[in-house]
Amino acid sequence: MRAAGGLVVWVQTTATGAQEYWRNHHKFMLTPERAQNRLLSLDEGAESFKLYPALEVLPTDLRSKKIKYSAFIAGSSDIDDQLKRRGVDTLLIAGTATNVCCESTARDAMMLDYRVIMLSDANATWTDEEHAAALNNFLLFFGDVMTTDDAIGKLSSVKNCKTA
Repeated sequence: MRAAGGLVVWVQTTATGAQEYWRNHHKFMLTPERAQNRLLSLDEGAESFKLYPALEVLPTDLRSKKIKYSAFIAGSSDIDDQLKRRGVDTLLIAGTATNVCCESTARDAMMLDYRVIMLSDANATWTDEEHAAALNNFLLFFGDVMTTDDAIGKLSSVKNCKTA
Protein backbone atom coordinates (compact mmCIF):
# COMPACT_ATOMS: atom_id res chain seq x y z
CA MET A 1 0.00 0.00 0.00
CA ARG A 2 2.71 2.42 0.98
CA ALA A 3 4.83 1.56 -2.06
CA ALA A 4 1.87 2.46 -4.32
CA GLY A 5 1.49 5.83 -2.56
CA GLY A 6 -1.55 4.77 -0.57
CA LEU A 7 -2.39 5.49 3.03
CA VAL A 8 -2.31 2.75 5.67
CA VAL A 9 -5.03 3.17 8.28
CA TRP A 10 -5.20 1.28 11.57
CA VAL A 11 -8.66 1.18 13.13
CA GLN A 12 -9.17 -0.13 16.65
CA THR A 13 -12.41 -0.62 18.55
CA THR A 14 -12.43 1.08 21.94
CA ALA A 15 -14.67 0.53 24.95
CA THR A 16 -14.61 4.25 25.73
CA GLY A 17 -18.20 5.45 25.47
CA ALA A 18 -19.61 2.09 24.41
CA GLN A 19 -22.20 1.93 27.18
CA GLU A 20 -23.38 5.46 26.41
CA TYR A 21 -23.56 5.06 22.61
CA TRP A 22 -25.04 1.57 22.37
CA ARG A 23 -26.18 0.60 25.82
CA ASN A 24 -29.06 -1.59 24.58
CA HIS A 25 -26.64 -3.99 22.94
CA HIS A 26 -24.58 -4.34 26.09
CA LYS A 27 -27.61 -4.44 28.38
CA PHE A 28 -30.05 -6.63 26.45
CA MET A 29 -28.14 -8.53 23.74
CA LEU A 30 -25.18 -9.73 25.77
CA THR A 31 -25.11 -11.57 29.06
CA PRO A 32 -23.67 -9.40 31.85
CA GLU A 33 -20.51 -11.53 31.83
CA ARG A 34 -20.07 -11.29 28.07
CA ALA A 35 -20.68 -7.52 28.11
CA GLN A 36 -18.11 -7.09 30.89
CA ASN A 37 -15.55 -9.26 29.06
CA ARG A 38 -16.10 -7.34 25.82
CA LEU A 39 -15.64 -3.97 27.49
CA LEU A 40 -12.56 -5.13 29.41
CA SER A 41 -10.94 -6.54 26.26
CA LEU A 42 -11.54 -3.26 24.40
CA ASP A 43 -10.24 -1.06 27.20
CA GLU A 44 -7.44 1.07 25.78
CA GLY A 45 -5.12 0.01 28.59
CA ALA A 46 -5.69 -3.71 27.98
CA GLU A 47 -3.20 -5.92 26.19
CA SER A 48 -6.00 -7.08 23.87
CA PHE A 49 -6.56 -3.48 22.66
CA LYS A 50 -3.03 -3.19 21.30
CA LEU A 51 -2.28 -3.87 17.65
CA TYR A 52 -0.58 -7.19 16.97
CA PRO A 53 3.16 -6.58 17.58
CA ALA A 54 4.30 -8.00 14.22
CA LEU A 55 2.30 -5.40 12.28
CA GLU A 56 4.37 -2.61 10.77
CA VAL A 57 2.86 0.62 12.10
CA LEU A 58 4.64 3.74 10.89
CA PRO A 59 4.29 7.34 12.11
CA THR A 60 2.92 8.31 8.68
CA ASP A 61 0.02 5.86 9.04
CA LEU A 62 -3.37 7.10 10.13
CA ARG A 63 -4.67 5.78 13.46
CA SER A 64 -8.35 5.87 14.33
CA LYS A 65 -10.44 4.56 17.19
CA LYS A 66 -14.02 3.46 16.62
CA ILE A 67 -16.71 2.81 19.15
CA LYS A 68 -19.14 0.74 17.06
CA TYR A 69 -18.71 -2.22 14.73
CA SER A 70 -18.58 0.09 11.71
CA ALA A 71 -15.94 2.79 11.60
CA PHE A 72 -18.16 4.79 9.23
CA ILE A 73 -21.50 4.84 11.02
CA ALA A 74 -22.33 8.20 12.55
CA GLY A 75 -20.72 8.76 15.93
CA SER A 76 -18.32 5.82 15.67
CA SER A 77 -15.11 7.54 14.56
CA ASP A 78 -13.66 10.41 12.56
CA ILE A 79 -12.45 8.15 9.76
CA ASP A 80 -14.74 9.50 7.02
CA ASP A 81 -13.58 13.09 7.59
CA GLN A 82 -9.93 12.01 7.81
CA LEU A 83 -10.09 10.09 4.52
CA LYS A 84 -12.10 12.69 2.60
CA ARG A 85 -9.65 15.42 3.65
CA ARG A 86 -6.90 13.30 2.12
CA GLY A 87 -8.84 12.64 -1.09
CA VAL A 88 -9.17 8.89 -0.50
CA ASP A 89 -11.89 7.27 -2.60
CA THR A 90 -10.99 3.56 -2.48
CA LEU A 91 -10.64 1.31 0.55
CA LEU A 92 -9.04 -2.09 0.94
CA ILE A 93 -10.49 -3.76 4.03
CA ALA A 94 -8.43 -6.21 6.09
CA GLY A 95 -8.98 -7.32 9.67
CA THR A 96 -11.22 -9.19 12.04
CA ALA A 97 -13.96 -10.18 12.14
CA THR A 98 -14.91 -10.48 8.48
CA ASN A 99 -18.64 -10.73 9.17
CA VAL A 100 -18.82 -8.15 11.96
CA CYS A 101 -16.52 -5.11 12.05
CA CYS A 102 -14.96 -5.53 8.61
CA GLU A 103 -18.23 -6.13 6.79
CA SER A 104 -20.06 -3.38 8.73
CA THR A 105 -17.30 -0.89 7.97
CA ALA A 106 -17.11 -1.93 4.32
CA ARG A 107 -20.87 -1.67 3.78
CA ASP A 108 -21.14 1.73 5.42
CA ALA A 109 -18.13 3.00 3.45
CA MET A 110 -19.81 1.89 0.21
CA MET A 111 -22.96 3.75 1.25
CA LEU A 112 -20.78 6.87 1.66
CA ASP A 113 -19.61 6.41 -1.97
CA TYR A 114 -16.20 4.85 -1.41
CA ARG A 115 -15.07 2.07 -3.74
CA VAL A 116 -14.56 -0.81 -1.31
CA ILE A 117 -12.60 -4.02 -1.70
CA MET A 118 -12.60 -6.75 0.93
CA LEU A 119 -9.33 -8.70 0.92
CA SER A 120 -10.38 -12.34 1.16
CA ASP A 121 -7.10 -13.61 2.60
CA ALA A 122 -6.51 -10.62 4.89
CA ASN A 123 -9.80 -10.90 6.79
CA ALA A 124 -10.72 -13.61 9.27
CA THR A 125 -13.57 -14.68 11.48
CA TRP A 126 -14.58 -17.62 13.66
CA THR A 127 -15.46 -20.12 10.91
CA ASP A 128 -14.72 -20.57 7.21
CA GLU A 129 -18.48 -20.64 6.55
CA GLU A 130 -19.06 -17.25 8.20
CA HIS A 131 -16.06 -15.81 6.34
CA ALA A 132 -17.24 -17.08 2.96
CA ALA A 133 -20.84 -15.99 3.52
CA ALA A 134 -19.79 -12.44 4.43
CA LEU A 135 -17.49 -12.13 1.41
CA ASN A 136 -20.05 -13.63 -0.97
CA ASN A 137 -22.77 -11.27 0.22
CA PHE A 138 -20.44 -8.28 0.02
CA LEU A 139 -19.45 -9.20 -3.53
CA LEU A 140 -23.08 -9.58 -4.60
CA PHE A 141 -24.30 -6.21 -3.34
CA PHE A 142 -21.64 -3.86 -2.04
CA GLY A 143 -18.18 -4.01 -3.61
CA ASP A 144 -15.29 -6.15 -4.75
CA VAL A 145 -13.51 -9.07 -3.15
CA MET A 146 -9.86 -9.76 -4.05
CA THR A 147 -6.89 -11.61 -2.67
CA THR A 148 -4.00 -9.52 -1.40
CA ASP A 149 -1.91 -10.66 -4.38
CA ASP A 150 -4.60 -9.43 -6.80
CA ALA A 151 -4.79 -6.09 -4.99
CA ILE A 152 -1.00 -5.72 -4.90
CA GLY A 153 -0.91 -6.43 -8.63
CA LYS A 154 -3.42 -3.68 -9.29
CA LEU A 155 -1.70 -1.26 -6.89
CA SER A 156 1.70 -1.81 -8.48
CA SER A 157 0.31 -0.40 -11.73
CA VAL A 158 -1.03 2.74 -10.00
CA LYS A 159 1.20 5.70 -9.14
CA ASN A 160 0.22 8.01 -6.28
CA CYS A 161 -3.13 6.39 -5.69
CA LYS A 162 -5.47 7.85 -3.06
CA THR A 163 -6.31 4.55 -1.39
CA ALA A 164 -6.57 3.50 2.23
